[in-house]
Amino acid sequence: MVTVQSIKEYDQKHSTVITIGTFDGVHIGHRKILERLIKGASVSEFKSMVLTFFPHPRMVLQKDSNIKLINTIEEKTKILKNLGLDYLIIHPFTSDFSRLSATEFVRDLLVNKLQTKKIIIGYDHRFGRNRTANITDLITFGSTFDFEVEEISAQEIDDVSVSSTKIRKALEEGNIQTANAYLGYKYMLTGTVKRGKGLGRKLNFPTANLHIAEDYKLIPKNGVYVVQCKMNDSIVSGMMNIGFNPTVDGTEQTVEIHFFDLDKDLYGQKLQIDIIERIRDEHKFESVDALKVQLLKDKETSLSILAKL
Repeated sequence: MVTVQSIKEYDQKHSTVITIGTFDGVHIGHRKILERLIKGASVSEFKSMVLTFFPHPRMVLQKDSNIKLINTIEEKTKILKNLGLDYLIIHPFTSDFSRLSATEFVRDLLVNKLQTKKIIIGYDHRFGRNRTANITDLITFGSTFDFEVEEISAQEIDDVSVSSTKIRKALEEGNIQTANAYLGYKYMLTGTVKRGKGLGRKLNFPTANLHIAEDYKLIPKNGVYVVQCKMNDSIVSGMMNIGFNPTVDGTEQTVEIHFFDLDKDLYGQKLQIDIIERIRDEHKFESVDALKVQLLKDKETSLSILAKL
């Protein structure tokens, strides 16, 4: 897959089959559209293309700095690449871009720049200035500019019963298994290991303190989770705490992972943590010793869950 950082940087002359959207989560509902896109491009000998946007339009149009997304742009790119797309265009979403008329967007960008011959799109897709154009308008544009529009019907989308909003809600409630089922893969946190306070090592549970640079990334509900991480072509398992470490009067939310059977300096390394299951809430224990007893129980619970995978 070739990734291009804006429409203006795309300079190929291939005829394309394209779909457009934010695709936050690239969940099983999105996958239905993307599989149809890739298959349709292959049959017609065109190139498959996803046009997505960053920042998320709500961050720009609604000044919604509190919106939390399922994927960072890096994570989304990785997932889309694994699906077998030909091209991914990540176009910067700005106020100026949002003011393009529907005609300018279709004629100048989709047709003239991206060589679109077919668009596969959801029935409720809206586009152009103030999102005034809809699927009917797109079909009319297709007749004018000689491209086909394939509509994903309401019934097809409803049959999947998945939305990014439902997944965000599940993650915020700590329902990781529901989120993973909707996503079709394990929810991931990607970050760099930073030095923490060293409390875990004093408890004989050394942890990797994961710093997630993207403040828009959705962090699941505080608590203890069973996790896995791929390191050097092998899978390392562990347990992760998301929270404030109330037993030692912590004041900042941290994401800390204790890896089982791993004695390695991870500082500065970038890790992708795949979350398998949530096992309990975060609690304030009466003492550090009581916390240590609970951590031993958490490890036992985690190993039991991992043994069933």
